[in-house]
Amino acid sequence: MNRKIVYGLFAVLIIAIVVVLGYSILSNNNESDNVNNNTNNNSNNNSTTDENITDDNIGSGTGKTLVVYYSATGNTEEVANKLAENLNADIFEIIPSDPYTDEDLDWNNDNSRVSREHEDETLRNVKLETTTVPNWDTYDTVLIGYPIWWGIAAWPVNSFVEANDFTGKTVIPFCTSSSSGIGNSADILEDLTKTGTWQEGIRFGTNPSDDDITDFINSIS
Repeated sequence: MNRKIVYGLFAVLIIAIVVVLGYSILSNNNESDNVNNNTNNNSNNNSTTDENITDDNIGSGTGKTLVVYYSATGNTEEVANKLAENLNADIFEIIPSDPYTDEDLDWNNDNSRVSREHEDETLRNVKLETTTVPNWDTYDTVLIGYPIWWGIAAWPVNSFVEANDFTGKTVIPFCTSSSSGIGNSADILEDLTKTGTWQEGIRFGTNPSDDDITDFINSIS
């Protein structure tokens, strides 16, 4: 074969090899640049995320409010519903397993259920349908409402209070009564649980006005 032709073919082969190697090097450099860019971007994104996590939005509490109530004749229930609505709060009803009938609530009958329970404190351990409040730990403020029986909180409330831990919660009692004041009813409940920060309570008469509800809410806000 002609020597010039051989040299020509060899030169073409060398050029082809150089071109292939050059393309490969450029491709690797581009991939490396992309990897570095992606790594830097991810690092920046992670840095931004970390900066957004502060003490202000971790463990700051929910600020949720719960209205708990026991109602024998409906008066306390009415007040509790109004409070929950105005406070945008959740509500929980204390329900005895053996509900009180009208005959049970006849104060004038010495043989009625409440009269016998009043005379014998051992009968006041009223079993409830449940004492468990869903998401109890999420509530910071708990309002507890009840009617006044012989100057103290209706004793079904005792069972609820004794069964729950109010640690870390602000507890605000309220009662309904046609004549009696709130007296030391809240103090007795506080002594039963010995947890929570209990505030001074308030008495509502029967059929309280919207202004009464508003004034109470303003006083605790």
